[in-house]
Amino acid sequence: MGLAALGLPLLSGCSRASHAEGSADQLASRPVAALAPAPAALPDSLRPSPVAAVAGVPDTLHQAIARLHQALGPAAADLRPEVLEQACVGYLILHHTGRIERSGVLAVADMDLPNTTERLWVIDLQNASVLHRSLVAHGQGSGHLRARRFSNVESSACTSLGFYRTSGTYDGVHGYSRRLQGYDKGENTNVFDRYIVLHAADYASPDYVRQHGHLGYSQGCPALPPAQYKAIISTLRTGSMLLVSGPGLASRWLDGPAAGRRFVQRGWR
Repeated sequence: MGLAALGLPLLSGCSRASHAEGSADQLASRPVAALAPAPAALPDSLRPSPVAAVAGVPDTLHQAIARLHQALGPAAADLRPEVLEQACVGYLILHHTGRIERSGVLAVADMDLPNTTERLWVIDLQNASVLHRSLVAHGQGSGHLRARRFSNVESSACTSLGFYRTSGTYDGVHGYSRRLQGYDKGENTNVFDRYIVLHAADYASPDYVRQHGHLGYSQGCPALPPAQYKAIISTLRTGSMLLVSGPGLASRWLDGPAAGRRFVQRGWR
């Protein structure tokens, strides 16, 4: 069954051509039907998949993450503790190895939650506060309400799981946008070449949800609401960490014992 039969929009916007600098008229994108298979015809379940605890996280770090979650307050009520633990462990490892230069700030998108929920959080670790929370779109090839299929392939139109480093900004078809680099081999290392970036999209807005009952879909980009994208992109300046979490996430950076040692030495710095 095709996208039109499902009532889903045929969107373009996250291919390399669509993000290059220039006008939208000059940068015609390929038809979506040529990029990816249609999402499943049956409605998605709204029940998130279980998230396995990160192996080997010592009690000291586990308790610190639990205290952080509690201190984040109501803004993080829907942020699952296991996903926050993934983000914190990856942050500690990546920052320690110099792959993430920005200290004390991380972003996490739980793509297993329905796209009608604000499933992106930007967190200040030092002050235990939520700097931003917003809707975020997933790729058209990844599913309907929830992202269930993930790919590192350019023609997939899918979201890619894993840990990302934010890179430079540019002004393209979608306006102010921020490039991303992937750090999980085989999972998201092609995102820079695929032009998977942070950008604004009308289909990622609360108004779109009210009208259609779900967000629209990107070609794999974590697209943001027009009312919030500038603030989020500015906060996640070059060298910040983003985790895109979802079913089947497996990353070399989820090293619980090493993260525990790093936390004892430096805390969140």
